Amino acid sequence: MPLRLSPTFRDALANADRPLAGMWVCTGSPLVAEICAGSGLDWLLIDMEHSPNGLESVLAQLQAVAAYPITPVVRVPIGDVVTIKQVLDLGAQNLLVPMVSSRADAEAAVAAVRYPPRGTRGVGSALARSARWNRVDGYLQDADEHVSLFVQIETAAGVEAAAEIAAVDGVDGVFVGPSDLAASMGVLGRQTHPDVVAAAHRTFDAVRAAGKPAGVNAFDPATADAYLEAGASFVLVGADVALLARGSEALAARFAPAPGSPGERASY
Repeated sequence: MPLRLSPTFRDALANADRPLAGMWVCTGSPLVAEICAGSGLDWLLIDMEHSPNGLESVLAQLQAVAAYPITPVVRVPIGDVVTIKQVLDLGAQNLLVPMVSSRADAEAAVAAVRYPPRGTRGVGSALARSARWNRVDGYLQDADEHVSLFVQIETAAGVEAAAEIAAVDGVDGVFVGPSDLAASMGVLGRQTHPDVVAAAHRTFDAVRAAGKPAGVNAFDPATADAYLEAGASFVLVGADVALLARGSEALAARFAPAPGSPGERASY
């Protein structure tokens, strides 16, 4: 019996009646990914750029979250045609390509996710989980329907080119990265600097004018709310590693305060 693949993140956004909230999965752990998948959030970003994730761990995480009503997106480390081919063949249906700063960058990413003659993706559906080893009828002909592509604007040059980037056929949405954007704008580590926020808003406006959804990373709830009010259609509001770091620090502050700290318990 032919198999059916899950709807893409593009489809989820098109059918949503509210912005979609998600979180990063950066530990490389399928167990943690599965815990997060059952959280009730709308989507997960499995990160290969700033995390200890390789092909095997991404595959395990995709398998772990497949049973849950959540949409996984994989951020590749670079817009490299070979890397993109391999991640797609693992069965990733939704990709985020970082550091897209021009129309040419966006066009190259689109070509990498499409089969010839429209693109450069290598053909290996009989060997790969993407087509469930040729158990998905018509996968090669219908591959575009099964894959969504999002690109990440995180430089000042990318902000200026946002309209051109969003207009590229095959780009399904644009995600703003305030951290690298702040660095690009000379305010490293100041993601909420007024100039960075204004640049993000300009990007939203340009992307939405092109008829595409715009998203952003914002761990602070107030910042996330402000971006949602400004028109963000999807947002990342936390990360597994950040939740573990801050939660363990809170436990230490409560139960194991450093000597001389205000929280240190008196001994009798």
